[in-house]
Amino acid sequence: MENNKPIIGILLGDPSGIGPELISKLLQHQEAKKANILIIGEKNVLYEADKLTGFYSDLEYVDNFEQVKFNGKNNFFLDISKGKNHNYEVSKSSSESGQSVLNALYCALDLAKTKKIDAINFAPFNKTSMKLGGSKYPDELHLMADRLDVKNFFCEFNVIDNFWTARVTSHIPIKEVPQHIKKANIIKPIKLINEAMKLNGIKNPRVAVQALNPHAEFGDEEEAEIIPAINEAKSLGINADGPLPCDTSFITSFKNKNHDCIVGMYHDALQSGLKAFGFDRGITVQGGLPVAITTPAHGTAFDIAGKNIANLEPTLQSFKIAVQMSKNKINE
Repeated sequence: MENNKPIIGILLGDPSGIGPELISKLLQHQEAKKANILIIGEKNVLYEADKLTGFYSDLEYVDNFEQVKFNGKNNFFLDISKGKNHNYEVSKSSSESGQSVLNALYCALDLAKTKKIDAINFAPFNKTSMKLGGSKYPDELHLMADRLDVKNFFCEFNVIDNFWTARVTSHIPIKEVPQHIKKANIIKPIKLINEAMKLNGIKNPRVAVQALNPHAEFGDEEEAEIIPAINEAKSLGINADGPLPCDTSFITSFKNKNHDCIVGMYHDALQSGLKAFGFDRGITVQGGLPVAITTPAHGTAFDIAGKNIANLEPTLQSFKIAVQMSKNKINE
């Protein structure tokens, strides 16, 4: 870190989507001055995005990280195109777009692993393109965890208005959820989100925990597994509360501001509330990794790509969280 600012590696996202446009806009925002920025990607992709937005991204272009010397004046673009000047088709998944994303992501992760950058903020990826480009992982989080040699528990955090969520299970059939609702599985995201929120500046996070069953009473998982997990969390000094019935938990925790975050048992119990209250403001934080990695929660939005109408706000908020978390981690 130089000039008392963290170094944030920023990825342009899928070149066929709205990501490059969003980064072009982000670079013009006052918040961008709060970090040393290293854009990692192909020079031509940002050039085309600047033509679309009408902005000029004032960056120093390099092709090797050793050329990066932050002095408080310049931000940098690490050009990994290696002479390639591919013209990506807008609004279309392709192996070329996927390869572009993977090349930039691997570069950023390697820089993070060697502590040359303090956090990563990426514009939206397209999972289809990534698979066409050669990714063998179910999602980018598993790719990141593998590349960073993560052995501990990790999960996505989804965030709106600085209200954070984590889940015990994720992308599995609903019929398989109950078999995973065990105390040992529940305590992991509780502990993880508690530590992540502290890195985000909340000294004593108020952690709500959802029930599994309607009204927290039509089953035995609450008594047998969820309450013991909450009690264990309390014994560890975590300010945990629950189990809260799913159908009112977002009113209690988010709308009424009784908690700072919530842990749920399955995907839709959380995502339904998040998207109802803030579909256009969502952020994703990759939890359990040794470096802060954030992104807007929306996708590549092929339906509006190339039209210069993408909403900057989720990208901006994800950048701000990356800066805050990296600063606090450095101060630790």
